[in-house]
Amino acid sequence: MHEPDDDAWLLEHSHVLGDRIRAARIHRNLTQERLYLGAGISRDVLQRIESGRHNPTFFTLLRIAHVLDVPLSDLVR
Repeated sequence: MHEPDDDAWLLEHSHVLGDRIRAARIHRNLTQERLYLGAGISRDVLQRIESGRHNPTFFTLLRIAHVLDVPLSDLVR
């Protein structure tokens, strides 16, 4: 059953995921352009993921983790 608090929880965790991706990208001195091109996604999609406004697919997350050279589990823990 869907509860109203579920949306708040999902939104919070979307922002956490985006923050982790952005932090990993910056830590590795990668530009957004290098990450979105390497992951095969658009600039707009990456910007929305990093800002917590997009629900990326599992495969998109795998590609991002691969370009960042981090385990997927580091991004979604």
